[in-house]
Amino acid sequence: METFDPAELPELLKLYYRRLFPYAQYYRWLNYGGVIKNYFQHREFSFTLKDDIYIRYQSFNNQSELEKEMQKMNPYKIDIGAVYSHKPNQHNTVKLGAFQAQEKELVFDIDMTDYDDVRRCCSSADICSKCWTLMTMAIRIIDRALKEDFGFKHRLWVYSGRRGVHCWVCDESVRKLSSAVRSGIVEYLSLVKGGQDVKKKVHLSEKIHPFVSKSINIIKKYFQEYALVDQDILENKESWDKILALVPETIHETLQQNFPRYHNSLQRWEYLTKAISSQDSTKNDKCGPWLEWEIMLQYCFPRLDINVSKGINHLLKSPFSVHPKTGRISVPIDLQKVEQFDPFTVPTISSLCRELDAISINDEGKEGNEAESDIKRRTRDYKKTSLAPYIKVFEQFLENLDKSRKGELLKKSDLQKDF
Repeated sequence: METFDPAELPELLKLYYRRLFPYAQYYRWLNYGGVIKNYFQHREFSFTLKDDIYIRYQSFNNQSELEKEMQKMNPYKIDIGAVYSHKPNQHNTVKLGAFQAQEKELVFDIDMTDYDDVRRCCSSADICSKCWTLMTMAIRIIDRALKEDFGFKHRLWVYSGRRGVHCWVCDESVRKLSSAVRSGIVEYLSLVKGGQDVKKKVHLSEKIHPFVSKSINIIKKYFQEYALVDQDILENKESWDKILALVPETIHETLQQNFPRYHNSLQRWEYLTKAISSQDSTKNDKCGPWLEWEIMLQYCFPRLDINVSKGINHLLKSPFSVHPKTGRISVPIDLQKVEQFDPFTVPTISSLCRELDAISINDEGKEGNEAESDIKRRTRDYKKTSLAPYIKVFEQFLENLDKSRKGELLKKSDLQKDF
């Protein structure tokens, strides 16, 4: 695995912001085609500098200004906030109460630490290939619902750089949603409820909502390999007691007595599901077929940070930011290849800077480099590094946004002619 020395970060960031950061694509995204005047200029950026110096309410007039400031400030972390009623860097000059957050993408933040009560391989900030499947399931479940249940088209999924994923829903109508509507959406997408003291966090009724059944169908594809093999959730008494705490008293004792007879989690799970269905056939209303699903959901269903999604003025880490602890770049995830995404192969800032050094050595002696513009050189640079496929994913997302915008403009002009 790539070694990263945080002491080298200031120098590495200088090189990254000067030669690799995709400013043009980044500006193209947050400017949204320049359809709304001042949309980019009224956007809040927040920088975290060395020694945890935190600067909010930054804003920029154009791409060039953003570039210069980032290269000057060398931020350890970049957060993106809302589009405000006024330029955020002038918020102190605005009459009290007039400075208001008006628009923002609908965002989701899924963090592996929120699964610590159900993952057995790692805890806290640690992740491994065994628990990363939780993020794969989360992306599949939430993205399907955003696309099919809500009809949202423009969804950018991004790896946080350490232990989680973010989603930016960028449809024009979505950016205008109120906090109340955002809360309603995230509530719809939340099934696991209750803090550390609550043992049973999922409660289903006899009438299973289509969202729940479709989510269970996704989990079923991963459950055996992830939960029963990799996590081994019924390996020993300590682990199966957690699951038995979720079943009704009527079958609790039988399961506890018989579990030791079986050799592994796969066999114990099979026995558990048979015990549940035999109870169901006796019309025991406390033990319907949904009990098995409740356990699967508690162990595998996405756990969203509700406050991140419902607040319009909430900040979220920017794509292509560098994680100061791991050195990994916060890269977009290709939705066509979610299963293949491996957080441990994501480029780190040190590996990228080494790749840049190699490019520079190869380019030495080539004539005409002096006259080459910064933009041209940066494009040439990133295309030769391991950042290239991730920028390509981002560009594809931007292409789809552009097409959608042009389609809307055509629709409007056609409607205006139709009188």
